[in-house]
Amino acid sequence: MAKFTKKKKGELPPVSTASLPDIVFMLLFFFMTVTTMKDSELKVVNELPYADQVQKLDKKDRIIYIYAGKPHERYQATYGTASRVQLNDQLRDVSDVGAYVLEERAGKRPEIQNVLTTALKVDKETNMGLVSDIKQQLRKVNALKINYTTRVGKASQN
Repeated sequence: MAKFTKKKKGELPPVSTASLPDIVFMLLFFFMTVTTMKDSELKVVNELPYADQVQKLDKKDRIIYIYAGKPHERYQATYGTASRVQLNDQLRDVSDVGAYVLEERAGKRPEIQNVLTTALKVDKETNMGLVSDIKQQLRKVNALKINYTTRVGKASQN
């Protein structure tokens, strides 16, 4: 014979945790799809100049980035205040640009090695002499397709 027990008044039923794994996995997938990995940390000041005739580069896997500008304040004790070149995550000399481009070109797929574009992200306060030196180094390694990255706006804003 079954016994019936009377529920006591005032007790709450336990919270169901059955849907908790679903919520955790949903959040995990959301952050996995939304998050992008940072390519490199900028160690130079990079305030790009304005330009009004700009085009967007479509295929980012065909671009080699070179940054130029003064080192950030936290790196000025080590590298000084003169404009420097940043290749990947390191501040280097201009003479290292050619070797860097050849190394990056060798790491790309063979079918896109001949169509690579070198994007120069140069701070607007950087001397043109440094840019000319970078261009000379690129010319030596036959990287002749160069892009100057800018912000959209009128040139009079510079």
